[in-house]
Amino acid sequence: MSPDTAPPALTGEPAPPARRDPALLVVLGLIALLVLVALVVVFTRGAPELLDAGTPGGVVQRYAAAAVEGDEDTAARYLTATALANCDRYSEPGTEDIRVTLLDTTERVSSADVRVSIVTFYDAGPFGSSESESEDVFELVRADDGWLIDAVPWQLMVCPSTGSGDGL
Repeated sequence: MSPDTAPPALTGEPAPPARRDPALLVVLGLIALLVLVALVVVFTRGAPELLDAGTPGGVVQRYAAAAVEGDEDTAARYLTATALANCDRYSEPGTEDIRVTLLDTTERVSSADVRVSIVTFYDAGPFGSSESESEDVFELVRADDGWLIDAVPWQLMVCPSTGSGDGL
């Protein structure tokens, strides 16, 4: 445009179409794709994959799930008579806000140790919720038809009622 020529807006001519930067379009497309992939990942994650019920890790996984859900009868089926006899009926573990993660398993001929990470979440407090994390070990013994838990981390100990009316 020369200095003698008026801008298109003053002459009534349409303005030339604005050019879009192709690099900007590519970046915006990539961002949209990343957001879409993140949403798919978040919404398609399901429950953790169940381990084989015949392994020490599978037994601990099923016990922990029953304990966290408050299903004492199911949890008790995974315990030895010794573990049930050593149950501290005076403690309330409060298993509703716990996450258990299997760290490793050491399996021997007649026993096994399953090391876990236990994260406990707490709601109350002036600064909002908090959490504590610890590592502990489930001790298992081989039984006739698989594995039974002989020692349980205190956070996950389930003491089913004995039916004697003690209420503890």
